[in-house]
Amino acid sequence: MASSSAMMASTALVRLPTTALSRSHSPFLPPLATSRHHTTLSFTSHPLPESRRFSPLQIRASSSEETSSSFEVEEIFSDLKGKWDALENKSTVILYGGGAIVAVWLSSIVVGAVNSVPLLPKIMELVGLGYTGWFVYRYLLFKSSRKELVTDIEVLKKKIAGTSE
Repeated sequence: MASSSAMMASTALVRLPTTALSRSHSPFLPPLATSRHHTTLSFTSHPLPESRRFSPLQIRASSSEETSSSFEVEEIFSDLKGKWDALENKSTVILYGGGAIVAVWLSSIVVGAVNSVPLLPKIMELVGLGYTGWFVYRYLLFKSSRKELVTDIEVLKKKIAGTSE
């Protein structure tokens, strides 16, 4: 009983008296200025000297590998240029790249539409969690199934790359 009265006392709110003329909507906010009272606020700013302005924040960035990073960028661009020049069907690559961009754009529109349906996102989450659980049980839980997954991935890589044994 004593603990409940102590809890009630600790959660009690203190209300400050306000006058009827300058009453705000909340008792915890300062009173609103009425037409009789005009409140003016003035701010003064004193410029700080340069040494005090940034004294707590002193950051120094330096890199000894500035030339190597620019060399890596140049190397990447030269590799890309060499691969682009080696291509025979540049129009096909451009067409596939444009198709990939359009596919990503359309899929984002579809995902946005599905997300706007009230109950469907939660159902899709449950389906995803169920599939993830099945995948872990089927392929990742046991050593023999992990080996099977690795061989399936290797076969798929060979099919995509077009190499055969």
